[in-house]
Amino acid sequence: MKLRYFSHSAFQITTDSGKVILIDPFLDGNPTSPVKSDEVYADYILLTHAHGDHFGDTIKIAKKCNSTVIAVYELANYCIEKGLNAHNMHIGGSHEFEFGRVKFTIAHHGSLTSDNHFGGEPSGIIVTIDNKTLYHAGDTGIFLDMKLIGEMNRIDYALLPIGDNFTMGIDDAVKAAEFLNADVSIPIHFNTFPVIEASPNEFKSKIEAIGRKAIVLKYGQEIEL
Repeated sequence: MKLRYFSHSAFQITTDSGKVILIDPFLDGNPTSPVKSDEVYADYILLTHAHGDHFGDTIKIAKKCNSTVIAVYELANYCIEKGLNAHNMHIGGSHEFEFGRVKFTIAHHGSLTSDNHFGGEPSGIIVTIDNKTLYHAGDTGIFLDMKLIGEMNRIDYALLPIGDNFTMGIDDAVKAAEFLNADVSIPIHFNTFPVIEASPNEFKSKIEAIGRKAIVLKYGQEIEL
């Protein structure tokens, strides 16, 4: 499969069978995204939480593409109320979809839509596709159960926020990668706005200093997993 980074926390996964999954598609209002919502397609949209810089352009994309949104119960219901197709899940639960397996984890953050609806609990997402497992941590501070996530899952790629202020900073994200025992860590949620400025190369250096691997993706870059 292929993984493409749109900046902030937004990703596109293209499976070997051709299914396209977007995660947290914040594109149109994102000053660092190289694409806009009318340039992408999605069979499925995975959401970590309801904040505008993650929920982003979900409604536009899902209506255009007839996508299925996968989110925690309250946020999925919000999407249904907006006329979208959605699959309700919740933290700790997993489900097998046609493209692979999705499981939601805890995240320490908040979740409110831009029109002030409660979006349920914030979450991280473990996605297993084509025998590869990705963990998108969403917006979160570090928590000790990341160690449990790493013990119960072989994490091939960990997508970890490093921007500080609203989420983990670099040092906490490095410790999170250690807890997760991730094969490869990828920094996210940085440099979109001044308040979350951080150096992805500093993160990479600190990951390598503990004997692990990190990849810094350029905005718009796609890699084969």
